[in-house]
Amino acid sequence: MLCKAGMKPEKKPLCDLSNRKSEVCEADGDVRIIGKDTRMVYVAPPQFGDSGGESWTIKPYARKWDAGSGARVREVTMKLVNGYGDDTRCSVNHTVPALVFAIGGWTGNFFHDFADVLVPLFQTAYPFGGEVQFLVANMKPEWVEKYQLYFRKLSRYEIIEYDDDDTVRCFKRVTLGLRCSSIEDFQMEPSKSPHGYSMVDFVKFTRSAFSLQRDHSWRSDEQHNKKPRLMIIRRARTRKFMNVEEIVQMAKAVGYDVVVAEADDDISTFSRVVNSCDVLMGVHGAALTNIVFLPTNAVMIQVVPWGNLDWIAGHYFRDPSKQMKVNYLEYSISEEETTLSELYPRDHAVFKDPMSLHHQGWDTFSRIFLQEQNVRLDVNRFRPFLERALDILRQQPRE
Repeated sequence: MLCKAGMKPEKKPLCDLSNRKSEVCEADGDVRIIGKDTRMVYVAPPQFGDSGGESWTIKPYARKWDAGSGARVREVTMKLVNGYGDDTRCSVNHTVPALVFAIGGWTGNFFHDFADVLVPLFQTAYPFGGEVQFLVANMKPEWVEKYQLYFRKLSRYEIIEYDDDDTVRCFKRVTLGLRCSSIEDFQMEPSKSPHGYSMVDFVKFTRSAFSLQRDHSWRSDEQHNKKPRLMIIRRARTRKFMNVEEIVQMAKAVGYDVVVAEADDDISTFSRVVNSCDVLMGVHGAALTNIVFLPTNAVMIQVVPWGNLDWIAGHYFRDPSKQMKVNYLEYSISEEETTLSELYPRDHAVFKDPMSLHHQGWDTFSRIFLQEQNVRLDVNRFRPFLERALDILRQQPRE
């Protein structure tokens, strides 16, 4: 922005603290990062005037409203200074910008891996075209290894572990924190993204990072000799299907090639299996996050457990799936299909007034409806949903 003679350049805020999900600081000029001391110092440019001493402390993890996750994230302070001392003398001068973020919080849960880190990371890092240095707080080497294909696609440089780094690293540009264009989890709002990114862009990026072959789901006019493929997500502990084989036989009778799989930590291999499928079904849970690997116009069927869980089904997967161009079907189980009927009498609040248990707080809600409950699907009641999914696939337009 040009200024009239005698006027100071406009002072741009260093940190944006207004977003409900994340806080982001950006500094251009002379920035020095001392990871071990959890601080970075920035020489105030002329437009900041005599602003030395001003500072911002944030947790660079995209779930700022959640105190529980925040307790697991390290704070980082950016301080505006008028000059440097001996303790901030550069040890290494970097030629590319830095991006500092944390992988603490609820990472390790597959849904939060994407909602809290990978989707915001894409929004923040992709514009750099690989020319960006990641500095990661709350480092988890096994987590980074799991998602290495994402990191390699976003940055050409080895990740620096921020927490124990006693090197004074100097950069000309630093971003602290990850951007979120949407306040909702696992979603983007292109109109609020500086680059107009959408969840479709993230899905395309994911396919590229994992070298996934299928961009589009099964089409009857092109693959009339091949059956559409259905993946049934098997859960190991809670919210399990108690009659998987019965479901498989019914699905085959409808006309599917069926795969039963439990989500695997080998995400590179499992993503290829998911991408080979046209319909993905499973009981509500983090494993349904695998919809990011489905081809465009595939179908997901979320089986919603008993207990008035419509809100949680919508927030986590119904709304995100639509943003990814994945067709969405939702099946809410009946009282007869929940194993809670084996634990509680039919006149219990579990059946008569589930919302009263919601109001007792997360611990009660989670224990009863998410941990104690398994599902015995009524295959006759469920069959029309698989038939509907097949109809959707047959009606897919060419793109």
